[in-house]
Amino acid sequence: MTLTVEDGTVLTENYVGAAFADYDSYLVLSHFKGHAMAGYGGAIKNISIGLASNEGKSWIHSGGTSGSMWGGEQDAFLEAMGDAGKSVSDHLDNGERIVYINVMNRLSIDCDCDGNPAEPDIHDIGILVSTDPVAVDQACIDLIWLADGNESFINRVEDRNGLHTLENAEAIGLGSRSYQLVDISE
Repeated sequence: MTLTVEDGTVLTENYVGAAFADYDSYLVLSHFKGHAMAGYGGAIKNISIGLASNEGKSWIHSGGTSGSMWGGEQDAFLEAMGDAGKSVSDHLDNGERIVYINVMNRLSIDCDCDGNPAEPDIHDIGILVSTDPVAVDQACIDLIWLADGNESFINRVEDRNGLHTLENAEAIGLGSRSYQLVDISE
């Protein structure tokens, strides 16, 4: 299924799995963690690469330039994730029919898709919920920057320019990097 990307940075189309049309709303449950290519993975990664068809995954990874998973420029890949995520959000009434839950446990620098991920360096932090994928991912990043044992995670994000995903996603209107944390644990 092809979704139009309005006002994207590098993509004009996003290719999602055909079953995407079978649902009129989404609850996106993400294990927030590091990622070998994106620096980190959370809500934005899951509504872009996670919902993409096989062709769409290659399209995003290549920054919209080829069919190769490994052929794109890094910043274009990061921008394509935001662009693809925006097309999903726009399709769901500008995000009105989508909620994001990021679970911050076993915070390894590697993605769950890695067959042999590094052991976690950061203890469990908690669960964050938002209707804004940019805000929830930014809040997770900020909490990691404050966590004990965060050095390898920060190095992974910085080495991959991972914060550029948040910068671009905010710039194209996917969401806002501003947020207010409300603790409901008490």
